[in-house]
Amino acid sequence: MAVVVLIAVSSQHLFAQVSNILPSYYGVKDALVAGDANAAAARAGELLKAIDGVDMSKMPGKDHTAFMAVKDKLAFDARHISEKKEIGHQREHFASLSTNMMTLAKDVKLSEQAIYEDYCPMKKATWLTNDQTIKNPYYGSSMLTCGKIKSTLKP
Repeated sequence: MAVVVLIAVSSQHLFAQVSNILPSYYGVKDALVAGDANAAAARAGELLKAIDGVDMSKMPGKDHTAFMAVKDKLAFDARHISEKKEIGHQREHFASLSTNMMTLAKDVKLSEQAIYEDYCPMKKATWLTNDQTIKNPYYGSSMLTCGKIKSTLKP
């Protein structure tokens, strides 16, 4: 019985460690959907802080390994988006950021809600969202509803 409780506490503690990453990512996505380069830069700065704020010493082995595999890639793209206030450049890095976020989301529980992986056939790139409505961050208002749900990660 104590082992089960320990696992639940450990799992909950891990979720607390990474719980700010996905909402910060969604903030970047929403800013790109709106075509707001300044907001995208600010949200990417928050994402970078969330990534850097994860205490690796408190992560279980499997999750530690999964996070370490993408941490530097996530930080690289978040940093570029935060430093460049040019929407095209931000969207280029967002494609890579999204690929690595999906890798992390498949291996580490990032949310208590479903995560939808959407696909843009024009960009040939994906993004993550917590909503089934397509709002394309790669083209914003010019092609807002271009895309489809590619997969769903259940909580």
